[in-house]
Amino acid sequence: MAIFNIQKREIECKIVYYGPGRCGKTTNLEYIFKAFKKQVTGEMVSVDTEGDSTLFFDFLPLGLGKIKGCDVRVQIFTVPGQQKYSSTRKLVLKGVDGVVFVADSLEVRREKNMLSLKDLQQNLKDYGLSISRIPLVMQYNKRDLASEGLPIMSIEKMERDLNRQLKVPSFQASAIKGTGVGNTLQECLKMTLISLQRELKWSQ
Repeated sequence: MAIFNIQKREIECKIVYYGPGRCGKTTNLEYIFKAFKKQVTGEMVSVDTEGDSTLFFDFLPLGLGKIKGCDVRVQIFTVPGQQKYSSTRKLVLKGVDGVVFVADSLEVRREKNMLSLKDLQQNLKDYGLSISRIPLVMQYNKRDLASEGLPIMSIEKMERDLNRQLKVPSFQASAIKGTGVGNTLQECLKMTLISLQRELKWSQ
């Protein structure tokens, strides 16, 4: 749920990168932090857990305009993907305005992708949010691994597994190379800002 600061004329919203462990959420954020340095305010904070971490930083989506004369500040978070950190994931998701679901293209991660999406759906539901109504973008990460001879799933298969019912925008990516990272974020920001504008209209 976005926070409106009338004095600062600022709207603060939250985007969370969600997905299974080691799918590339942290790599996405690290790439965004370096590549969009001008739009990052402050430092990236990392809260490390054993073998996994939660990252977050403030981001100013320049060029996306204002809402009702207010600047928009975005907080971008990742969640730890490992199963044992389910309570941390749920906590990070609190007050979310938009989600990027990062799916791992490796064939061996197919089931983990589907379980993670179910986990996201349930956690949103627990906060009274519907996965089909929240701004959501799919990212099919690690597409570059095909060139290394590793078995990756076809886009058609991933769409069937994860996006057949949701029908949300999806992007192919290689977070380690930066391919598709900016497009994914841009689409999620755009959808989130449209959603916030609607929210403002209804609240008036």
